Amino acid sequence: MKSYQKLTTTHPAACRLEEEGAAPMPSGHGKLAPWWVGSGLLVAAVLLSTITVWVLRQVSGGWLGPMAPPKCLLVPESHRFDCYPERRVVVTQELCESRGCCFIQSPPPAEGKQGVPWCFYPPDFPSYTLESLNQTALGMVGVLVRREKAYYPRDIQKLRLDVEFETDTRLHIKITDAANPRYEVPLDVPQVMKRAENPIYSLNFSWDPFGVLLQRKATGTVLLNTTVAPLIFADQFLQISTSLPSKFLYGLGEHRDRFLHSLDWNTLTLWARDVPPTESFNLYGAHPFYLLMEEDGNAHGVFLLNSNAMEVVLQPAPGLTWRTIGGVLDFYIFLGPDPNMVIQQYQQVIGFPAMPPIWALGFHLCRWGYGSSNETWQTVRAMRNYQIPQDAQWNDIDYMDGYRDFTLDSQKFTSLPSLVEDLHKHGQHYVMILDPGISSTSPHGSYWPFDEGLRRGLFLNTTKGQPLIGQVWPGFTAFPDFSNPDTHQWWLENLQHFYSHVPFDGLWIDMNEPSNFMDGSEHGCPPGELDSPPYTPAVLGDSLSAKTVCASAEQKVSVHYNLHNLYGLMETKATASALVKIRGKRPFIISRSTFPSQGRYSGHWLGDNRSQWKDMYYSIPGVLSFSLFGIPLVGADICGFSGSTSEELCTRWTQLGAFYPFARNHNTQKEKAQDPTAFSPAARTAMKDVLLTRYSLLPFLYTLFHRAHLQGDTVARPLFFEFPGDVATWELDRQFLWGRSLLVTPVLEPGVDSVTGYVPRGMWYDFYTVRSIAGWGWLPTDPDSGELLKMSAPLEHLNLHIREGSILPTQKPGTTTEVTRGNPLRLIVALSSDATAWGDLFWDDGESLDTFEKGNYSYVMFNVTQVGCGGEGRSGGSMATKVTIGTLSIFGVQKPPSKVLLNGQEKPFSYLDNQVWPHFRVPFAGWGSPS
Repeated sequence: MKSYQKLTTTHPAACRLEEEGAAPMPSGHGKLAPWWVGSGLLVAAVLLSTITVWVLRQVSGGWLGPMAPPKCLLVPESHRFDCYPERRVVVTQELCESRGCCFIQSPPPAEGKQGVPWCFYPPDFPSYTLESLNQTALGMVGVLVRREKAYYPRDIQKLRLDVEFETDTRLHIKITDAANPRYEVPLDVPQVMKRAENPIYSLNFSWDPFGVLLQRKATGTVLLNTTVAPLIFADQFLQISTSLPSKFLYGLGEHRDRFLHSLDWNTLTLWARDVPPTESFNLYGAHPFYLLMEEDGNAHGVFLLNSNAMEVVLQPAPGLTWRTIGGVLDFYIFLGPDPNMVIQQYQQVIGFPAMPPIWALGFHLCRWGYGSSNETWQTVRAMRNYQIPQDAQWNDIDYMDGYRDFTLDSQKFTSLPSLVEDLHKHGQHYVMILDPGISSTSPHGSYWPFDEGLRRGLFLNTTKGQPLIGQVWPGFTAFPDFSNPDTHQWWLENLQHFYSHVPFDGLWIDMNEPSNFMDGSEHGCPPGELDSPPYTPAVLGDSLSAKTVCASAEQKVSVHYNLHNLYGLMETKATASALVKIRGKRPFIISRSTFPSQGRYSGHWLGDNRSQWKDMYYSIPGVLSFSLFGIPLVGADICGFSGSTSEELCTRWTQLGAFYPFARNHNTQKEKAQDPTAFSPAARTAMKDVLLTRYSLLPFLYTLFHRAHLQGDTVARPLFFEFPGDVATWELDRQFLWGRSLLVTPVLEPGVDSVTGYVPRGMWYDFYTVRSIAGWGWLPTDPDSGELLKMSAPLEHLNLHIREGSILPTQKPGTTTEVTRGNPLRLIVALSSDATAWGDLFWDDGESLDTFEKGNYSYVMFNVTQVGCGGEGRSGGSMATKVTIGTLSIFGVQKPPSKVLLNGQEKPFSYLDNQVWPHFRVPFAGWGSPS
């Protein structure tokens, strides 16, 4: 048996494996000291630990139990990796030691906390040995062998290790069964043809026991060290642990939590589940990806390409354990080193997000409980009457006949086709909901979706080969198997039929975890290790089938056990394909359940939140997390879905929601209306004003989405993405940026007229008043620091600040994106301290497919220097003639210019001195280079 250790590249049992040269063989296999004990300190550590335990035993009255062996006492609490993670089991010393692990009782944790594990791995717990390693064209291939069986059934004795140096900033490591194929996620990933020439990382292995040591070359920072605990690879239990270089870890969704995760014994479960967003629960989607900020401001990311039920355990070492119950260990590591680059590199693997139609960026309105199409229409008319911007009207399941997909309530929603026609005449759009559950109880021949799906064999089946029947809104239902290509064709035909009656513009796909009001099916789930595996992660309900279908359900590609977390993604792909064929335009889809690569096909909303102040706050970490996951089109239900909002809450939430990338107000039935027209004139005006502000910024927002589509940039962005050297920004999640240029500081508490926000270093201009504030920190030892500022925030005001050096393309806002797009551009220039600025604009027709790829667009870069300002652009089509500039406003001009020239001709201008940073405005039409 060998100890788990902190390896160095000079240790005899470590081998250095980089970008060139043959794989070296180990020069030694000696027994190694535990990694947390320094050389020469072993005896002292044992004595100190023994004395400490003895003292604690006396103080605690004996709750520590029998004295643990010295090797166990050597393991600090923060470095104890759990050997008995099963819940609902009281872990005794006998149970623990039956697994060959250490048992030391710890003080009971605080309520709601997990605390230090009582049963943990000793330093000499058996693991795999790296028996051979050979070079390949892209990296290397090795064989891992376990000589002692693990404690989970069907552990795999021989594993295959594949390493590919894919790019200079991306490493791919996969561990799987050496003898038998296993399920792998059917996700399109890039196939690399050439080995990286100058990787910025170095890779080492411990041979016995096997472990991975990954370092950043430039700094020597250890990014991964899997020697801290044993590798376990059984048929239905796969586990690998690593140390972390810092505590600043983000991602690992979908959960309701702060943006920065706590490493205080925190378990995050990934298993798609229909449940209103609640802390500590697994929610709608699964994203096994994390971003970590290193202590020096560099960043890296890790993605485990695995779709099985999973949990990720975080502990204060700092350390992390991946624990999944199927598939393979397929890791991609992204070296950044900038956090923006990490996310771009991640999306190079999972795919860049789709370019949304521009109307998707307008304001959307929905509720469950309009009651009729006429009532829905009345809301639309009221919005128009008050001239409040609105681009899309939605309906929830109440438009259906008996909640059955592809049907229309012929009594209450008979005028829906006329409503949709009216929306289209006013440049607006219609979106409806669809659930995957297909009603199975209609008389034969009366409901084509079920009859035809049954005839073609397109539903999830039980182990007996019959359609699995669960229960959702229409009653008993069958669930389409979207892993079957034939199901995509059936889905298309159903949508085509409904579209011929109601020409919808987008689709909202809900309940696609898939959700089930029963556990498993109408007959439960059969006995067996798919529905009752040897180990069940910490899923809500303590069962894989809790409020979803049986894990043993059979699908075309594999069993549902493997595909559950992919169900929403597969439905989304079928829906996107169908919309393209039906409408011939960019598809607009919002999906509840998501998985990596979802952004290629849809956006996401954060689910059935509540009308509470804390829910408004939690929406910001939610939006920022999905920005990391490559799904930039994301937002929460503005004003909350369930419960009854207040006027103050809804006003503040509308101000925040106006800056969600996806902005929709939606609430449940049997609650009072919460659209902007339902409130007092003062609140209604405040909501209207902030929505008009959003519409004025549509050119800027649309360009951000183009950059996301083109290269994986984030739209809503945490502050540390722009200021990674400022450690104070690493924990901020009550503010965010649009791109690099616009800082949003919302009010998130009731009864206040001010807000305290962090202003990063540099000059920032108030979006409305042009007054400037300076984020000059007062710590001479930290030149990157900004400062906290208290800002006035009466109920009608949202604090927005433009970063120095930015140029924002804006427009005079209209009540729809169509009207707004017809207005000339207004360029806002926020000068830096050295009188420079830059910005850009992407412009196309707003809805056609692949405009960038086909060259049917205009792209303009704007820049300002001390001697003048101008722009340069490129265009592949006719869009350039439609880009006109009406007004140029420059913030930060400290003295009046003598004259302004446009293409050599003098133009009138106004100069406003606000005593802080003056600015001047130039009205003109057309395109040119003013100076």
